[in-house]
Amino acid sequence: MNQLILSDWLLRHLTQHAFPSRMPNHRRVYEAIRRAITEQVLPSGSRLPSTRNLATDLNVSRNTILAAFDQLLDEGYVAAKTGSGTYVVYKQTDDFVKNLTVNAPLESTSTHGLSKRGLAASESPESQLNSHEVQPFTPGEDDYSRFPIALWRRLLSRHWRALNPALLDSSHDGGYLPLRKSIADYLRVSRAVNLTLDQVIITSGTQQSIDLCARLLSDHNDCAWVENPCYWSARRVLEVNGLKLHPVNVDNEGMAPTTYDFRIKPRLIYTTPSHQYPKGVVMSYGRRRLILDYAQNSNAWVIEDDYDSEFRFEGRPISSLQGMDQHGRVIYLGTFSKVMYPGIRLGYMVVPPQLVSAFKNGLYELQRPGQVMIQAALADFIQEGHFASHIRRLRQTYGERRRLLQLALKPIASVGARLSMVDSGLHLVVEFDQAIDDVAVAQTASNIGLRVYPLSNYGFGENCEKGLIIGYAYAATEKITHYGKLLAEVIQTTLKTN
Repeated sequence: MNQLILSDWLLRHLTQHAFPSRMPNHRRVYEAIRRAITEQVLPSGSRLPSTRNLATDLNVSRNTILAAFDQLLDEGYVAAKTGSGTYVVYKQTDDFVKNLTVNAPLESTSTHGLSKRGLAASESPESQLNSHEVQPFTPGEDDYSRFPIALWRRLLSRHWRALNPALLDSSHDGGYLPLRKSIADYLRVSRAVNLTLDQVIITSGTQQSIDLCARLLSDHNDCAWVENPCYWSARRVLEVNGLKLHPVNVDNEGMAPTTYDFRIKPRLIYTTPSHQYPKGVVMSYGRRRLILDYAQNSNAWVIEDDYDSEFRFEGRPISSLQGMDQHGRVIYLGTFSKVMYPGIRLGYMVVPPQLVSAFKNGLYELQRPGQVMIQAALADFIQEGHFASHIRRLRQTYGERRRLLQLALKPIASVGARLSMVDSGLHLVVEFDQAIDDVAVAQTASNIGLRVYPLSNYGFGENCEKGLIIGYAYAATEKITHYGKLLAEVIQTTLKTN
């Protein structure tokens, strides 16, 4: 390409390309020449016009061209030869070009180039429902409009005014010490967890806690027992970390391993014993003892997800599985997202003593955790009694919503639907016969603005249990009876036609 043709090409592309309106002229020239090189309009070895001639041809100052050339020189697109000029040097090796043209993989347009791990991570069980995320009866959503925002703002402001530089750093040694102490005191009393302060580690929530367990305690292709049906996000985190999931069915006593299951040796056992998600059953003492003994004998680690233990409306609190563990095989997980607000992104782990050092180091090296300022405010929130008061208010509110929803859904029994009567948590489960298409029922509810999840999306295999998961925390108390009757009508109408 001679210099005049290059000038004409640059003039055309400088006007045609949609450069940002505020982009400096030297940057425009640089981008145009770089494009000419990468698109091989200017092949390797081509000599660029002199800066003076190019400035004249493009009707810009010479300094503009000099700045553009300097950028090209710095990035290795061109090289200057003293007394000779500036030459294009950008060229791929022959081997690269050959492999690019001969061995280039054909990429599926449906996956957008995602890896298998990326596909697993990005898949959602609710993707087939065409509605907004936050609607009445959305499972997993809590009523954070009841959170004491003014009080929380004062607690945060207190620490910002004090301006302790340590609160601006990454979180070291497992998290903010006063918060870890508050959590340890709370768990000893309310959850019968057996622990020392050193065993408490602050994370950014349950997903990160499970991810850390998978990374530090298992290798690719190790087996993980999971409940069937299972909490979707836990299942995804384990799969993305390369674990092979082995589903263990759940009955009225919780996870129910069979002789066949015992032959599949797990590295990890994920369970929600105090309130199984999603079915809501409580694991019996016998099953707890069985799981713990099996974990010890098979050298497996038990991940106990105690995700909503604060919300038990009848009877005494259920003690943790970890409190029964005599061999240090249980990692206990908790979260503040359900009690505080979802965006707080704070959870905690209680790890066995022999794992403390590795988990603290692993969390810091892999994640560089922070939010220490929020951790400090949360420590004050707990220590000053606001946390306990807030739980009491929420428990009263959610308990009333649960009662009203149960009453509103009573008519569904006439068409053979069964309503779970569990006494804790933030959702109810309606169970259907196997022949019912629960995805279609959920879609019908979504069409009238009610967000419920199909139970079958949380199971494994073709013969998944059918039903609906119905959250009641987000629905306003004064409207829950109305919404409940609408949902009951959807269920009755749909089941009558099947």
